[in-house]
Amino acid sequence: MHTWLPALLAIGAATLIALGTVLRHRASTDGHTAGGLWWLGALVAFAGFALQVAALSTGSLLVVQPLIVLSVLFALPFDQWINHQIPTARQWLWGILLALGVGVFVSFTDTEPARMGRQLWVLVLVVCVVLAALLAMVVYAERSARAPKALLYGVVSGALFGIAAVLVNTVGHQLDQPLLALQRPPLYLFLLVAGAAVLCQQRSFIAGNLQASFPAMTVSEPIVSMALAMALVGDKLNRHSWATAVSLCGLALMVVGVIRLARLTAAREDEQRVRMSPSGVTG
Repeated sequence: MHTWLPALLAIGAATLIALGTVLRHRASTDGHTAGGLWWLGALVAFAGFALQVAALSTGSLLVVQPLIVLSVLFALPFDQWINHQIPTARQWLWGILLALGVGVFVSFTDTEPARMGRQLWVLVLVVCVVLAALLAMVVYAERSARAPKALLYGVVSGALFGIAAVLVNTVGHQLDQPLLALQRPPLYLFLLVAGAAVLCQQRSFIAGNLQASFPAMTVSEPIVSMALAMALVGDKLNRHSWATAVSLCGLALMVVGVIRLARLTAAREDEQRVRMSPSGVTG
């Protein structure tokens, strides 16, 4: 399989996910969360997720997931086109740095086979342990009055999407034997995790400030998916290669760029909501 095919699929997925997000945000701003525009955005985002599944089924997580992060950058021109929100110079700056970090990481990542390989029982066990930890965070968010619910649900949602990506990658490599894939736990774990991720994402938006949930959600997904990929799935960085050191610098730049760009984007959305609210209009 050519390495450029999953990369192209991932870039296409990031583009559709960005467009779907902007369309749903526009519909939510207009107060039509169940209107035609919202459903159009949901359909576009689902098509992006389908491309992401195809990319993960044919390529490495360490290539696909960083490229999916570019959806945060791709949302800027879509936001300008649909919502007439001109990105600020700081947004473009961090967007360019984010793209640079992704490019460096993908270009210089030197992988080697992991010793653990694709032992499904190990993958299922570790995923269940992580899910238990995430469930504890949800319980704490619901029961503690002092818990930062938006932040916690953002972390949980992003982590669940990251786990779902790992499970998709595992199931995708079994598609040549569909009957065998139907008999293995990863497929059903994926359906459970993906559903929980969507619910927690919506809960994070309801729970509080978007500046708390959006950056946490955007960062935790690639971190969790790539960490699990390197530990369990079969993707491991070559510790004895100089390219690995360069790729880790690109990873650090990518994480910082995502955090800064997500915060700037969330801050603008919060300002827009304040202006659209009755108190903001009258004040």
